[in-house]
Amino acid sequence: MLTLIVGVITVVSVIVTRMPTSLATADLALPESLALPEGTRAEAFTQGRDWLGVVTEDGRILIFERDGRLRQEVRLAPAQP
Repeated sequence: MLTLIVGVITVVSVIVTRMPTSLATADLALPESLALPEGTRAEAFTQGRDWLGVVTEDGRILIFERDGRLRQEVRLAPAQP
């Protein structure tokens, strides 16, 4: 039981000491807004190091630059049975 307690304390302390460092190095800046094509509704959002991705309800993935400019559009094909 003592080993378990010491292990939990160690894991928590490692997470607490490493977390602020990793968050400080991440670039979480987002543009004020993203201009989606007319009639498009966002379903999901994700981001990479130098891009932002929006999955739309009509089956597209829109890839934006960090400044909000559209970089690429990918149309998703329906799954084959």
